[in-house]
Amino acid sequence: MKLDLSAEGWGRVIVYTALGTCVCVAAALYVDSFNFAHYDDAERIRAILIDIALPIVLAVPLLLFFTSKLRELAIAHKRLTIYASTDALTQVMNRAAFSTLVDAYLTQVRAAEDKARGAFLIIDADNFKSVNDRYGHDSGDEALVTIASAIKSMLRAPDLVGRLGGEEFGVFLPGATTEQAALVAERIRQSVNDARFNPAGNPHPLSVSVGGAVFDQKLPYAELFRLADQQLYAAKRDGRNRVAIAPIRPGPIALVAA
Repeated sequence: MKLDLSAEGWGRVIVYTALGTCVCVAAALYVDSFNFAHYDDAERIRAILIDIALPIVLAVPLLLFFTSKLRELAIAHKRLTIYASTDALTQVMNRAAFSTLVDAYLTQVRAAEDKARGAFLIIDADNFKSVNDRYGHDSGDEALVTIASAIKSMLRAPDLVGRLGGEEFGVFLPGATTEQAALVAERIRQSVNDARFNPAGNPHPLSVSVGGAVFDQKLPYAELFRLADQQLYAAKRDGRNRVAIAPIRPGPIALVAA
């Protein structure tokens, strides 16, 4: 069985305790070895056994205690990191974590021109205020959880999804072409349409509008967001519950293709 040597695993506790104990035993034998010449055989054997047994009796409990505490701290730190980067309601990334990861990707691909390709989608719930007004904010929260689940179900492992605020979500598709982004966006839209949402036992349809910008050039996060937001506005303007995806035209000021 393979030991889990991560900071949160017991494998590291066991390994560090064993190594620390061996170091203590070796140190005790080394210090006492200067006296071995003055011992007869029986005394030398007794001294060696004591040099081995005493560090084991003392070091193992102490090292096990301290390494276990370090493991607990590592687990707590990981949980805090997850909490700090996750939207508490929908369990997707919050805006800060999402924008940081997308920006990190864009910064990385700016150093490799041939890898500068992907798509940014903004997904906005249609007529969401009516859900809150009619059924209350608890049902509104339930609707957001349902929409987030529908979005996540349509994404690949490398794709990123975050809640940008309110009823708006962002999706980043590394390496996606215009056709691929349009297909994912349409699947998300349909998935939300098909989701079951029954506030107070009453079936209520959900829908989203999706705007997306597809890039194959170097762009900062803020510019990519602005261009995707333009497309979202177009989807809303054309009647909602629809997708508007466009590639970005190169130029001094990036524009989405008409």
